[in-house]
Amino acid sequence: MISSPSFPPSLPPLFPSLPLSPPSLFPSLPPSLPPSSPPLPASLPPSSPPSLLPSFPPSLPPSFPPSLFPSLPPSLPPSLPPSLPPSLPPSIPPSLPPSFHPSLPPSLPPSLPPSLPPSLPPSILPSLPPSLPPSLPPSLLQTNAIKTSKYNTFNFLPLNLFEQFQRIANAYFLILLLLQVIPAISSLSWFTTVVPLVLVLSVTAVKDATDDIVSMKRTLGLTHPPYLCMWALSTLLTSVCGPYPPSLPLYVGLTHPPYICMWALPTLLTSVCGCEPPNSRLDRFTGTLTNAGQKYSLDNDKILLRGCTLRNTEWCFGLVLFGGPETKLMQNCGKTTFKRTSIDRLMNVLVLCIFGFLAFMCTILAIGNRIWEQLWGSEFTAFLPRQGGVDTPFSGFLTFWSYVIILNTVVPISLYISVEVIRLGNSFYIDWDRKMYHASSDTPAKARTTTLNEELGQIKYIFSDKTGTLTQNIMTFNKCSINGKSYGEVQMVTRKETVDWSFNPLADHHFFFHDHSLVEALKLESPEVQSFFRLLALCHTVMAEEKIEGELLYQAQSPDEGALVTAARNFGFVFRSRTPESVTIVEMGEQHSYELLAILDFNNVRKRMSVIVRSPEGKLCLYCKGADTMVYERLDQSCTKLMDVTTEHLNEFAGEGLRTLALAYKDLDEEYFSSWKQRHHEASTALEDREDKLDLLYEEIEKDLMLLGATAIEDKLQDGVPQTIEQLAKADIKIWVLTGDKQETAENIGYSCNMLREEMNDIFIVSANNSDDVRQELRFYSTLSLPHQAYALERSMELLFLRTACLCKTVICCRVTPLQKAQVVELVKKYKQAVTLAIGDGANDVSMIKAAHIGVGISGQEGMQAVLSSDYSFAQFRFLERLLLVHGRWSYLRMCKFLRYFFYKNFTFTFVHFWYAFFCGFSAQTVYDEWFITLYNLVYTALPVLGMSLFDQDVNDMWSFQHPQLYVPGQINQYFSKTAFFKCALHSVYSSVVLFFIPYAAMYDTVRDDGRDIADYQSFALLAQTCLVITVCIQLCLDMSYWTAVNHFFVWGSLAMYFTVTFTMYSNGTYLIFPASFPFIGTARNSLNQPNVWLTILLTSILCVLPVVAYRFLLIQLRPTINDKVRQAKAAPPPLARRARIRHTSTRRSGYAFSHAAGYGDLVTSNCFLRSHAITLTTTFTPLGRTTGFSPTGRSAGYSPTGNALNSRPQDVEVTSLQMYHMMRDPAF
Repeated sequence: MISSPSFPPSLPPLFPSLPLSPPSLFPSLPPSLPPSSPPLPASLPPSSPPSLLPSFPPSLPPSFPPSLFPSLPPSLPPSLPPSLPPSLPPSIPPSLPPSFHPSLPPSLPPSLPPSLPPSLPPSILPSLPPSLPPSLPPSLLQTNAIKTSKYNTFNFLPLNLFEQFQRIANAYFLILLLLQVIPAISSLSWFTTVVPLVLVLSVTAVKDATDDIVSMKRTLGLTHPPYLCMWALSTLLTSVCGPYPPSLPLYVGLTHPPYICMWALPTLLTSVCGCEPPNSRLDRFTGTLTNAGQKYSLDNDKILLRGCTLRNTEWCFGLVLFGGPETKLMQNCGKTTFKRTSIDRLMNVLVLCIFGFLAFMCTILAIGNRIWEQLWGSEFTAFLPRQGGVDTPFSGFLTFWSYVIILNTVVPISLYISVEVIRLGNSFYIDWDRKMYHASSDTPAKARTTTLNEELGQIKYIFSDKTGTLTQNIMTFNKCSINGKSYGEVQMVTRKETVDWSFNPLADHHFFFHDHSLVEALKLESPEVQSFFRLLALCHTVMAEEKIEGELLYQAQSPDEGALVTAARNFGFVFRSRTPESVTIVEMGEQHSYELLAILDFNNVRKRMSVIVRSPEGKLCLYCKGADTMVYERLDQSCTKLMDVTTEHLNEFAGEGLRTLALAYKDLDEEYFSSWKQRHHEASTALEDREDKLDLLYEEIEKDLMLLGATAIEDKLQDGVPQTIEQLAKADIKIWVLTGDKQETAENIGYSCNMLREEMNDIFIVSANNSDDVRQELRFYSTLSLPHQAYALERSMELLFLRTACLCKTVICCRVTPLQKAQVVELVKKYKQAVTLAIGDGANDVSMIKAAHIGVGISGQEGMQAVLSSDYSFAQFRFLERLLLVHGRWSYLRMCKFLRYFFYKNFTFTFVHFWYAFFCGFSAQTVYDEWFITLYNLVYTALPVLGMSLFDQDVNDMWSFQHPQLYVPGQINQYFSKTAFFKCALHSVYSSVVLFFIPYAAMYDTVRDDGRDIADYQSFALLAQTCLVITVCIQLCLDMSYWTAVNHFFVWGSLAMYFTVTFTMYSNGTYLIFPASFPFIGTARNSLNQPNVWLTILLTSILCVLPVVAYRFLLIQLRPTINDKVRQAKAAPPPLARRARIRHTSTRRSGYAFSHAAGYGDLVTSNCFLRSHAITLTTTFTPLGRTTGFSPTGRSAGYSPTGNALNSRPQDVEVTSLQMYHMMRDPAF
C-alpha cells in the first residue's frame, strides 16, 4: 500500500460538472470575507509583464462566489506538516513581487523555526477550512492511496487459500481428508493426511505473506516524496526542490524570472479546471482552465507526469489533476496477476490424469472385490463375518473408497513441500551469486519470488526496454572528422594517455579524449577546427546552470546534445549561458555573445536542426547539424571531394556502432535574411498550413551549405550487452526491443547490440499512418524489423503482425507506450504459447514486466518502480545471460529430474499395492508395514532427491556459456512433458511388477536354513520394501550427474537410516513398549540373516535397473543429445580465443544521432524561464598559441570554409560514392 501525504484528490478541477459553490456543501459559510483579511493587491506590480498574464484580474470581481471563503482559521490547518522540508530555499527569490506575499519579510531568517509562525497571514490561504464539512459527499473523499500489495488483513486468508487450492492436488487431499474420517472405508488414520496438508498450506501462506509484506515495505520506503503539500478547496501542490512529482500536477509557476506564471493563491483558487477523464494516454492531454470568465487551453506541454524531472527550476506550483489509481502511471501499470510456471500448469493436467487413472484402478479393484466376495467370500464368513447390512455390491462400493485412500500416494502431498524447498534453495543461489553482483553500485542479484525459478530455463521470447536497460543512457564524444581528417583513432598502446585539460579552466575533467593531434590543431589555430567546435557550442538547445563561477552544469534535452556541447567546452569553446535572444560562449578564453536570430527546430522528417546567429562582428551565419543523408543533399557542389573523404570516415564510425552526425554552415546575406525573416514571421503566425509553410522556408535557407565535418558519438551500452545478446540468440531465444524512442535511435542501437547486422539485407520498416497501409505492408513483407505504429496491434491485424514478426530474426518496436508494450507481450503469450521474459528499468516498463511470465527489473537511473514490480532484479543487462543459461537451466533441469524421479518412486511404491490386491482378496490390506508407509517419503527417500534437486549439474557454468545450445531442450519441454511422464509411468509399472513378483516367487514355499517356514506376510512385506528402497536409491544414482559430499551423505545415510529404523522398530524392546503399534517383532533379524533373501534383493535390484542402463547406453550411441555430446567432451573448456582489433566499415548510419523531440527550440526562444545575463568571465584561460616544430599528421583536405588552404589532401585519394540507407518499397503502394 503506497500512500502520498494526507491530502485528498482535487475536488472542483476533477469534477467540472459540479457547480462552483454548491450551497448544500457549505451551508454555514459566511456571505463575505471576514474583516480581518488584509485586502488583496489592486493590480500586478509594474515589474510583471501584463501581456504574459492576460487573465489576471485587476481586482476581485464583485460577484466573487462567497462559498469559497468560509471563516478563516487563525493559523494553518492541523493537517499541515509540522515543519518545512529541509530543501526549502533559505530565502524567497529577490525579484518576487511583494504583492504576492504582502506580509512576508523580504528574506527568511537564517535558521527556520521548527514550525510555521502563528502570524502567517491568512490572506495567503483564505479558503482553507479547518476540516472538511460533514455534508461533503463520500464520493469526493477518495484517498490518494495507491495499492501495490496483493493482500490485506481481511482478504489474506480467503484469497491465499483460494490460490493454493487452485492446485488440484491440494483440493484432492482435502477430499481425501474428508474420506478418512469415515471409519467404514478408512484403513489409515485421519491425521496422516491432515498434518501434512496443514503444514503445506501454512508454509506456503507464510511465504506468500512474507513476500507481500517485504514488497510493501520496500515500496513504502521508496515512494514517500519530500513534498510540502497543502490542500484547499482544490488541491494545491507545492513541489520544493523535489525531483519527482507524486501525482499528475498542472504546473502553474516557476522560480526563474520573469515569473510569468506565478499566480497569487487567492486568484488561483477562483479558477476552475476541467479536463478529460483518467486514461492511459501519455502523448496527449485535453483540458481547459477558466479564470475570470476566460478559458485557456491545457495540453500535454503543461502537464508534469510522475517520474518527470524538474530542471532549470528549484520549485514550482502545481495543481493536482489526477491522484492515486487515476494517475497516468497507475493507468499504465496493469494488474498484478498470480504468476504460475508452465510446469505448475502441466502438473495440474497430469494430476487430473492421475486422478482418472486412480479411479480406474480403484474401479477394477472394487469389481474384483465384488467378484471375489460373490465366489469365495462366503467361505470366510465363519471366522470373518460381514457387518450388518453390508452385502456384496455394497462391499465393492466401500472397497472402491478404501483403495482411493490406500493408493493416494500416486499424488503424495510431500511432493509440494519438496517443490517449495527446491525453489527456495535455487532462489538463494541467485541471491548468493557473486558473479551477478555489481560492485560499483553495490547491487546484488535478487530473486524477489521463489516460485518461478524453473521457468527461467524455458524462455523463448525476451522483451527488452532500450534506454537504461541495454544502454547506460550516457553519450560520449569519441571521434570526429574535420575538413577531411579523422580524429580519435589512436593506437591501443597509447590508449591510456588522455588529453590534459589543464589549459582550460572551464573544462569538464570527466571528459576523456585520447587523440592529442586534435589539441595540436587547436594550437595551430586551424580555422576549420575552430569553426567545427564553434558550431557545436552554438547549434543546440542546451541550458547552462552556473551557481558557482566556473562550475557549469548542462541541462540537455537529450544526452547526445550534452555530449557534443561538453566536447566543444573541453576543446576551448565553452557554452556559458543563453537568453531567448542570445547565446554566450567563451572562445579560447574570450567571451563572446552571439545574437540568436532563429532556431530551425528538429523534427522526425527534417532530421536536422539549424540556428541563425549574428557574430559580435556583425556577420550572419547559419549553422546546421543533422543526419548525413539530409545534410549531404543540401551541400554546395564545391564540397564534393570533402564529402567523399568524410563519407569514408562516417562508414568507419558506423562500423564501430557510433552515432554519426554531419556538420555544415552557410554565410548569409543581410538583405536576403531580412526578407526571409519577414516571410518566416508570416508563416509562423499563419492559421492554416503553418507547418508546411515553415518547412518550405527551412528548405529554402538550408541549401548550398559548406561541409565542416562529422561527429561520432558512442551511446554507451552497458558492459557485455552485445555478447549477451549474441549468446542468447545462440540459445534460440528471440529478443524483441520495445522502446519509446524514435525510429533512428532504435535502429542504431539494434546495430550496436548486434541484433541487426550488415548481412541482413531484408531489413524494412512498417511505418504507415493508417490501418489499411499497415495491413498492406505487413502482407507484403516477409520479415519485420521496426513496427512503428499501433495499428498493427488492432484486433483485425494482430495475427498478421505476429505472423510476420515471428518470421524475423530481430524485431524492434519503437514509439510504443507502456500499455502497448504489455499488449505486444500478451499477444505473444496468447498465440505462441511460449514462455516470455520482460526486462526494463523504468516506470514505463512496469506493465510489460507484469504481463510477461517472468519480469526482470534493472536497478538503474530511472528509479525503483521496475524493480518493485519484478520477479528478479539485478544491476546490469549482462547478468541476464547467467540468470538464464546457468541458474535458469540448472533450475529447470533439477526440477524436471526431481519430478520424474518423484513420480517414479511413488508410482512404483503404489503399483505394488495394486498387484498385491489380487492376492489378498481385494480386501484393501496394505502390502507394507504402516510405519514404512509413513516414513517412505518423509525419511527414507526425501533427502537423496532433495540433494539431487539442489546440487545436480549436467555441466558446469563455463560449459553452459561455451555451449548455449544446451538451453534449447528447456524451450521444447524435453525433460518433463506428457510424453516424459508417460515413459516414467511405464517404467514404474515395470519396476513394480519386478518388485512384487520376484520376491513373491522367491519366497513361495521357501524355508529357512533350519527348515522353518519363511513365507509369511510380514517377511514378504519386509523383503518387498527393502527391495524398493534399494532400487529407488540405485535409480537416483543413475540419474545424478554431479556428486558432492552432501549427495553421498544423503544417499548412503538414507539407506543406513532405513536399516537402523527397521531393526529398531522390529525389535523386542519396541514391541514391549508399544505392542499395538509395532507388530512386526523379530521380522528383520529373522529374514535379513538368510542368504536367499539377500540374493533376492540383489536379483530384484538388477532386473529393475538393467533395462534403464541398456536403454540409456543405446540412446547415447544412436541418438545423442547436445548434453551427451558436451559431457563426452574434455573436462575443461578450451581457452577463449583473443579477438584481434579489426576495423569495420559500414554504409549504414544513424538517421539522426539525437534522441530528440520536436518543439524544444520554440521553448528555448519562448522567453518563459531563461536568465537574462551571463556571468562575466573572470577565470584565467591559458592561451594556446602555435607550437614550434609541430607538424600535423594524417589525412586532411584542401577545402577550408574560410578560404585558407591547410594541409592539402593528396589528389590521388580514392573517391567513394555516397551510399545512403534506403528502404524497400512496393511499387504498387
